[in-house]
Amino acid sequence: MSTAVPPSARAAGGARPSPADPLRAFASPATWLGAAHLLLDAFIGAATCFLLLAGLFWSVLLLPFALLGVPVWLLTAWVGAGLGAIERARYRLLLGVVIDPQPMPPAHRNPLRYAGVLLRDPGVQRRTAHQVLAAPLGMLTSGIVYGLLAFGATLLVLPVAVLMSGNPDAHLFGIPLASGTVRGLLAGLGLILLLVTPAVVRALVALDVAVARALLGPVPGALAARVGELERSRARVVDSVEAERRRIERDLHDGTQQHLVSLAMTLGRAKARYRTEPDGIGDLLDEAHQQAKDAVVELRGLIRGLHPPVLSDRGLDAALPALAARCPVPVDLTVDVPVRPAPAVEAIGYFVVSEALTNVAKHAGAARATVTVVESDRTLWITVTDDGRGGADPARGTGLRGLADRVSGVDGQLSVDSPVGGPTVLTVELPGRPL
Repeated sequence: MSTAVPPSARAAGGARPSPADPLRAFASPATWLGAAHLLLDAFIGAATCFLLLAGLFWSVLLLPFALLGVPVWLLTAWVGAGLGAIERARYRLLLGVVIDPQPMPPAHRNPLRYAGVLLRDPGVQRRTAHQVLAAPLGMLTSGIVYGLLAFGATLLVLPVAVLMSGNPDAHLFGIPLASGTVRGLLAGLGLILLLVTPAVVRALVALDVAVARALLGPVPGALAARVGELERSRARVVDSVEAERRRIERDLHDGTQQHLVSLAMTLGRAKARYRTEPDGIGDLLDEAHQQAKDAVVELRGLIRGLHPPVLSDRGLDAALPALAARCPVPVDLTVDVPVRPAPAVEAIGYFVVSEALTNVAKHAGAARATVTVVESDRTLWITVTDDGRGGADPARGTGLRGLADRVSGVDGQLSVDSPVGGPTVLTVELPGRPL
């Protein structure tokens, strides 16, 4: 989305004059700022185009050599993003036009996958197109403005220059300049060229800004698509919360409640027997004691499934080792979270690991799993890898789809790389802490 600078900010650069007043238009700061912007187009466009094409050339050339072209492409894409930021700053400072940026795709721990993400990203593609077009478009706009100013000024001062030179046989493009009438006509033509320059500058600036808005600004429909996806994921989260509520209700009814009912009945039998046989209630008390312990164990398991107390008290560093220890598959765990994330993000991270390890134990047929949880640059990265049979697909399983919904609920991202035959790599990116 592109916006104009507020009127108070535009006032610093001078009010835009009416096209019907060519003298004021020529003297207006807006005209000369626009002309300066267009004259810079050739130099900045050539430098930008050269850097981009050089990066693309070396990316392709080095790709067969142990994929050395991949880091070159990643660097080229990020340099292109920086050049785009410089261009937007130039539009803002010289023209008073603010162009909101299209964010780069979030970084990925796998360089090959991230290179593919950048290649497919419409924002990167449009920014690359702008930087390729920058050289020819800049040459065109700069050439027109420079030609009008230079040729118009030359013709306007030509009579004075001829008189000062004292050369009656002077010629310009084969036209003799000895006649005062000819010199007057040429000076009038120069004046006309200078007076039409502001209108031409305005038209070229409008063209330049339209191209920049289309290629340097946000991708059309990207925000609407993101909002639509968030609305759909929110609806799925609401459905999953309702399903979770029904599961908890069922577990309490079929498990804990039955234990407590059985305990109450056992205690009632013990109470009745105590009246007639006080010494014969030992076995009933032992049975009641065991039933109470079973109910406590089940309640603890249910509470742990909802939100383990150790997670609230001590964070992921303390909660995940217990989770890994309960997994039937051996787990290599690495947790490096120096700053605790927000409670909601921390809970989602815990359940991502819990669900991922459950899937590994139930479906992967793996001999070993690796879990890495690190916090870097306000981002919580979770990677779960197993050496199982692979073939996991979020589109076919409700477990992974539910995880994706949970993650998207806090504006995170989940990706699964699971070729048939393995290994399976689940990567989750979460906002680590509030900004």
